[in-house]
Amino acid sequence: MEIWINPACSKCRSAISLLDAEGAEYTVRRYLEDVPSEDEIRAVLERLNLEPWDITRTGEAEAKELGLKDWPKDDSARDRWIKALSEYPKLIQRPIITADDGTAVVGRTEDAVRDALSR
Repeated sequence: MEIWINPACSKCRSAISLLDAEGAEYTVRRYLEDVPSEDEIRAVLERLNLEPWDITRTGEAEAKELGLKDWPKDDSARDRWIKALSEYPKLIQRPIITADDGTAVVGRTEDAVRDALSR
């Protein structure tokens, strides 16, 4: 199990606390420092069964600068979204937990973290 975190994020800290309380074995990836490649983002999207715009933090300053709200949300723009997430990792929703069964969840709630633990 791996968890992508921003240590400054309270949701990430809560997820880590829950994983620790449950005795889970996991690896921490500080994705702002260890930025995921476009291929890694594609892989995690497949595991999440989501599209890049589904995990994009559109309220961030970078999102506004890029004009993300005006970008199409379809196959023709998918690679553009993935490239933006790789170039501006702050835009990636967090925390993302890759479960042992090959799936992943966005662990913003206790239920989501517990879901990842149960997989």
